[in-house]
Amino acid sequence: MNLFRRLAVLGAAAFALCVTAPAQAAEGPVVRTPDGALLGVAENGVSVFKGIRYAQPPVGPNRWRPPVPAPKWQGGLRATEFGPACWQPVPRAQSIYSDPPAKMAEDCLFLNVWAPPNAKGAPVMVWIHGGSLVGGFSHAGIYDGARLAKQGVVVVSINYRLGILGYLAHPGLSAESPQKVSGNYGLLDQIEALRWVKRNIAAFGGDPSQVTIAGESAGGLSVMYLMAAPDARGLFSKAIAQSAYMISMPELKARRFGEMPAEAIGAALAAKLGAADVAQLRAASAQDLVNAAPATGYFPLGTVDGKVLPRQLVEVFDRGEQAPVPILAGSNSGEIRSLRFLVPPPPATAAEYEAAIRARYGDLADAFLKLYPSADYKESMLSTTRDALYTWTAERLVRRQTALGRPSYLYFWDHGFPASDSIGLHGFHGGEIPFAFGTLDRTPPNWPKAEPDARETALSDAMVGYWASFVKSGRPTAAGAPDWPAFGEQQAYMAFEDKPQAKTDVEPGAYELYEEVVCRRRAAGDQNWNWNVGVIAPDLPPKASCT
Repeated sequence: MNLFRRLAVLGAAAFALCVTAPAQAAEGPVVRTPDGALLGVAENGVSVFKGIRYAQPPVGPNRWRPPVPAPKWQGGLRATEFGPACWQPVPRAQSIYSDPPAKMAEDCLFLNVWAPPNAKGAPVMVWIHGGSLVGGFSHAGIYDGARLAKQGVVVVSINYRLGILGYLAHPGLSAESPQKVSGNYGLLDQIEALRWVKRNIAAFGGDPSQVTIAGESAGGLSVMYLMAAPDARGLFSKAIAQSAYMISMPELKARRFGEMPAEAIGAALAAKLGAADVAQLRAASAQDLVNAAPATGYFPLGTVDGKVLPRQLVEVFDRGEQAPVPILAGSNSGEIRSLRFLVPPPPATAAEYEAAIRARYGDLADAFLKLYPSADYKESMLSTTRDALYTWTAERLVRRQTALGRPSYLYFWDHGFPASDSIGLHGFHGGEIPFAFGTLDRTPPNWPKAEPDARETALSDAMVGYWASFVKSGRPTAAGAPDWPAFGEQQAYMAFEDKPQAKTDVEPGAYELYEEVVCRRRAAGDQNWNWNVGVIAPDLPPKASCT
């Protein structure tokens, strides 16, 4: 029996149930959303709806335009297979993160839903995948939402446009825009997905007023963008930022903080690709564009355009203009161990390292060398980049949300296991994800595998509990695990080591150092605050006031 006839057989009574929770048909769960009816699958004890289109395809003449909501449909649609990932370069080198999608397309604006059976008014978590805004996809096994759904959370994972297709700014694109801006298309996709959730999630048993945005790495960066974006206001009530990085961004038309204007970056990129104008860019194949752009040095970031992103992130958060929501944020002890391309070649000797630091950091050199000594300078260089990008960002987020009077929770992931520690990846970037999702058996092919023994299982159980309870209540708790205190005056955080332990003052002195460095760079106006730290830092500007 086809789906249309099956829905007719189910009748009006069954559809009435679908308004608040998936109804179970013989073939699978069925929901009737405001946009139309969907047939999903029952997997791992939860209802799963895969490959739901939330926006129309941004292809051909619609490339580099804001997303348009997907049209409603008549009858029923199958949501039993994941949609294609957004176009991205195929990795040239194997890494622990290598997990190329089976299918890619420009028509890629799909999302997936994991819902508890018989859910009604359940809190919602919208997951935004990482991948440097260049790669990744919503249905990677490591992001399977079944375990969190069993905790009473409706989980949504989303695709969004990536790389040149998602973040290109260009004078020609700005000229044709009603707002006279360009770039940020991937971010606009994320906002459109949140609008879809607000309209439709009640049909899956979710509460549209209790939506937590969550993401790791570029997903954490996206969480901060959403917190700063006026168009996203009111679409979420809590935020989780894992290994986010509050780096400087190009501004649409102005050269600022050492960055070319975003439109100039886009024009230069188009020239390198042999495209004279936007029409020629649109005529090129999506696959050719995403493969060619990285080779030119293009790196996608959000654009400060005064509309979608009104200011630099540091300015938004300093002015208290971000979304006033509870936050859970953190970083990992070994972030850079698996991201060594972010670290410059080390000097030949400890003396050369110390001389370079003193030359670059001036009156802050003693404080810098106390944190990152020359005695083990190669290790110090890993910690320098880690703290400048991730540790500082996580603490800054919880400090700023605390100042707004919102519950704010900090963590530091310092967990290792034989498969990670044996290859020098203790506490590596992203290592917490499968523990928080309960997907230790669903990691990418080259990912260090944690044995499903009592220790690892207990730690994952605690992580799943903390994340799920934060989504539910704004306060992370877990059965059989320590209380997680808010950051507050004690600067409390949860250390995830062999087991969770509540501590205070993560990486003492690091936040204060980088806050001062970023303050001076902002005041100077001609230096960015990305990974140009340590031995490759520009000379530190003079002391300035940022208050």
